[in-house]
Amino acid sequence: MKARSGTSGPNRFLRECMQQKYLYLMVLPGFLIVLVFAYFPMYGVLVAFKDYNVAKGIWGSEWVGLKYFKQFLDNPMALRTIKNTLILGAYGLVFGFPAPIILALLLNEIRHTALKKFVQTVSYFPHFISTVIIVGMLKEFASLDGLFNQITGLFGLEPINFMTESKYFRTLFIGSGIWQGIGWGTILYLAALSNADPTLYDVASIDGANRWQKIRNISIPAIMPTIIILFILSVGGILGTDFMKVLLMYNPSTYEKADVIDTYVYRLGIEGGRFEYAAAVGLMLSAVSFLFVLITNRLSRKYSETSLW
Repeated sequence: MKARSGTSGPNRFLRECMQQKYLYLMVLPGFLIVLVFAYFPMYGVLVAFKDYNVAKGIWGSEWVGLKYFKQFLDNPMALRTIKNTLILGAYGLVFGFPAPIILALLLNEIRHTALKKFVQTVSYFPHFISTVIIVGMLKEFASLDGLFNQITGLFGLEPINFMTESKYFRTLFIGSGIWQGIGWGTILYLAALSNADPTLYDVASIDGANRWQKIRNISIPAIMPTIIILFILSVGGILGTDFMKVLLMYNPSTYEKADVIDTYVYRLGIEGGRFEYAAAVGLMLSAVSFLFVLITNRLSRKYSETSLW
């Protein structure tokens, strides 16, 4: 009996694999893509700890330890870029994260099917516009004779070149981000709301509950697990500002508020050819973002029943 049990495990596993061979073949291309493009290049993080020399390669370059990490933290520009990155990330979390939740709750209250589909289509559309076009539109709207100044002109205000004023950068960046992503972000929340038991709304109506009470006691609890999961992931990306968008929007006159860690590293590390410096800062950001996810997930698991793991 022991001999049979010892061999039955591998044999049973092989039989199950053969039974599901077509499913495994479907997964294989995606697995290989992730392996080749995500895991194999991970050895490149060694560049962050070496005085990288192209001729010597990664393994042949001299090991310098935490030299470039210290250089970044000792750099006077580091504090400004860290501050700007955290502020943009925090603003995006505070103003951008609730926006699709609110829109999903509002759409869920619309009973006119045609109107609901129209609003969904209009709100989804900006997501499919490239960042380059979004920034181009934003520059047109924010120019001296653009839409924004035409609106402020109705109130007798002087024209402002918003794109060259650093104090308006964060508002333009966060506002355009909300406009671009609010519709797409509602998809998961609407899907979660569709799983809410319709009889709960009927019972609430019989008990005399108004719309706000239904939203507070039925709709929000129905999507709360989804909200928590997406919030944990959003906290992990608080340091990952939209690099391309910042790069396209900012200019030397707005560096004070617009220069984030990614753009600073791009100028100094990529354009300046200091690849080891860029790798060190990138690795440090990834480690801090992972730490944020761990802390948020732990707090979520402690105070609620929902977490990533």
